Amino acid sequence: MTLAYEWLGPFMFAGALVLLSLGYPVAFSLGGVAILFGAVGIALGVFDPVFLTAMPQRIFGIMANYTLLAIPYFIFMGSMLEKSGIAERLLETMGILLGRLRGGLALAVVLVGALLAATTGVVAATVVAMGLISLPIMLRYGYNKELATGVIAASGTLGQIIPPSVVLVVLGDQLGISVGDLFIGSLIPGLMMAGSFALHVLIIAYLRPDVAPALPAQVREIGGKALRKRVFQVMLPPLILILLVLGSIFFGIATPTEAGAVGCGGAIALAAANGQLTLASLRQVCDNTLRITSMVIFILLGSTAFSLVFRGLNGDQFMFDVLSNLPGGKFGFLALSMTVVFLLGFFIDFFEIAFIIVPLFVPVAQTLGIDLVWYGVILGANLQTSFLTPPFGFALFYLRGVAPPEVTTGDIYRGVIPFILLQLLVVILIIVFPGIVSFLPSLGT
Repeated sequence: MTLAYEWLGPFMFAGALVLLSLGYPVAFSLGGVAILFGAVGIALGVFDPVFLTAMPQRIFGIMANYTLLAIPYFIFMGSMLEKSGIAERLLETMGILLGRLRGGLALAVVLVGALLAATTGVVAATVVAMGLISLPIMLRYGYNKELATGVIAASGTLGQIIPPSVVLVVLGDQLGISVGDLFIGSLIPGLMMAGSFALHVLIIAYLRPDVAPALPAQVREIGGKALRKRVFQVMLPPLILILLVLGSIFFGIATPTEAGAVGCGGAIALAAANGQLTLASLRQVCDNTLRITSMVIFILLGSTAFSLVFRGLNGDQFMFDVLSNLPGGKFGFLALSMTVVFLLGFFIDFFEIAFIIVPLFVPVAQTLGIDLVWYGVILGANLQTSFLTPPFGFALFYLRGVAPPEVTTGDIYRGVIPFILLQLLVVILIIVFPGIVSFLPSLGT
């Protein structure tokens, strides 16, 4: 390949990013760019059409991938729990329990966000549910708009890093590592994120009582017996479900895919117990699961075609040479890759990042001797941070869509800034102290 044609691969990559930033469907952007540059490469005699013969085998490989089967399971579980009203009941109960504390409602949002993350792993559902339920209540009792919106958006994104997470399933598949190890490795970082949010709320409430007041006594006092009954009925079932799903993975009883199936059964049981299991709700949950899973599969097919043509044009070798020869070696690569993922997270979804960008980073990370489980957790935490970052953070859009008219976009943007800084602090701690990730997986070896 002549020097002029060596740039076809990078141009192909840039072309895909341009189409994605313009809002074209991901799967068709990737597939269309692959067809266009494949035809150009064949016409110029620099692309061997034999690469395309591998496409059918790769498609069948995707369809037979046992790990990816966990995706529809976790999506179904999250959708079913959303329909069951578990988020609303959890928030109400936590609010009553913690309402006597200054900042108690915000603290309840953080704890419920962590619980929902550990049961659903779906960011959009968590942010929307908490925005609809808790934001009007917080504003009614005098909470500062910025603190209220910031804590809801940040807590909703915990589903990115706290397992079981669809993000981690996809990252595990693309990194070629055990999803179970990735789940276990991300548990402590996820709890650190939630803990830092809770600590921030408590400090702000202590320093500025006016922005996060306690609930009035008449609201939070429902009687000791009624409260105990409510805690038992509302909090125990999700905790049992978390134990079944994560415990079975942690102790090696089940694979993430098998644990996802168990979680689906548990979610159906919870919906039935709450009187929300109807044919209409089941149809809606199945339809939502089918839509999202189909989207993921089509993106996978498009990214497979893209990667084949990209490799045929030697684009992967070009990117490998650039990334592996960065100044600073391992730390230079980490800095660049994390910056790229963080910036792309403003504009495109994590599926596109996982299927387009991550495969380019994996060979370099392996060559530099980077632990891929540790690298995967950092990627997940980084993606969580980008979900919050203005002006295009997805969690901000979800919350803006359900926020009352008196809450402005500026309130939401200013509210998330402290939580972004907290997330970046946790990411830095994970990088500086790799044992945060490796500690729990090492116990199982």
